[in-house]
Amino acid sequence: MKNLVILGAGTAGTLMANYLNRKLPDDWKITVVDQDERHYYQPGFLFLPFGIYRPEQLVKDRKRFLPKRAEYVQSPIRLIDADNNKVELEDRTLPYDVLVIATGNRIAPEETEGMKGELWHKEVFDFYTFEGANALREKLKNWKGGTLVVHQTEMPIKCPVAPLEFAFLADWYFTKKGMRDKVEILFVTPLDGAFTKPKASQKLSYLLDKKGIKEVTNFDIEAVDNDKKLIRDYTGREVGFDLLVTVPTNLGQDVIEHSGLGDDMNYVPTDKETLQSLAYDNIFVIGDATNVPASKAGSVAHFEGEILIDNILAYINGKPFPEKFDGHANCFIETGFGKALLIDFNYYTEPLEGKFPLPVIGPLSLLKETRINHWGKMAFRWIYWHMILKAIPIPFVPARMSMRGKKID
Repeated sequence: MKNLVILGAGTAGTLMANYLNRKLPDDWKITVVDQDERHYYQPGFLFLPFGIYRPEQLVKDRKRFLPKRAEYVQSPIRLIDADNNKVELEDRTLPYDVLVIATGNRIAPEETEGMKGELWHKEVFDFYTFEGANALREKLKNWKGGTLVVHQTEMPIKCPVAPLEFAFLADWYFTKKGMRDKVEILFVTPLDGAFTKPKASQKLSYLLDKKGIKEVTNFDIEAVDNDKKLIRDYTGREVGFDLLVTVPTNLGQDVIEHSGLGDDMNYVPTDKETLQSLAYDNIFVIGDATNVPASKAGSVAHFEGEILIDNILAYINGKPFPEKFDGHANCFIETGFGKALLIDFNYYTEPLEGKFPLPVIGPLSLLKETRINHWGKMAFRWIYWHMILKAIPIPFVPARMSMRGKKID
């Protein structure tokens, strides 16, 4: 019996377990390791502060999404001993012939001076964790207004459009409550624009301006001053706040660092096309744990999984890798008031206008605010629980980016 071990039972690890369950030969044992029994629908954290989702809609038991063939081990991971092909847990050691690292990433507010200070989850909040989003939900219920600063610390971050979406949804939320005139919203970013891709950035900056949300760009935060309630960058610029909603530094997991497998942000150096570790041939990496220059979004893990399953099987059979990942990502960008944009891009092509997933008929529009896009975003929760985690391909949405329906300049 040979052993394939998957570290992490989030989006990437769960869908890989289901792919491998269907395609891995019977003489292979699949083991999945995670330290938490709960599986969260992380895209829903964005909506939780605004009462669009209830907490119980965003969490389910991990084991219900894993195949029966896979042994699930709930335990912290102490060390990945890649030289000896084994993983050390708290109470046992797991040998492996092939290892899939799907450990994801985490927020690290402690990396910024004062961020996790006395105001943490009182006047300074994240929404990238269930606890942070839930605490912010309670805060917004009775908040009387003032200066709301929506801030991101640095790149890369999980779901790069989420801070923008939060600003847009805040505009809608306070308008709906009849208190938008009592709230000044500032969007503070280390980038020189609203987004990493120029065409999408231009479109999104226009929406920020249209909604009366002020952009503060090129802001490399040095510290959060809890006493004065302001953030300061390395040039001495200061932005005051009554409520700070921040996306802290995102890092890979500590076990990656302790195992000597990570870069300076604890992401695993990975071939961006094959998703094979650059250091060890029998280690593959997927999702937020990689250092590939793709978006850290759930759609990317889904597309990576469709490529990775064939490459793992090729590796096992001693054959050349048949598939190459092109960095494909697509993201709905919720803009409030029942509308959303959709972007579709990869390593080589930035977001373009057009129709998606089918030419002419769409029904979704690219780089354009529509109500259908909003309903596509809301329908994604069902797709996530019933298709993505179960590794069921989404019709007409291939793993590699298609140019069908896109307008080329």
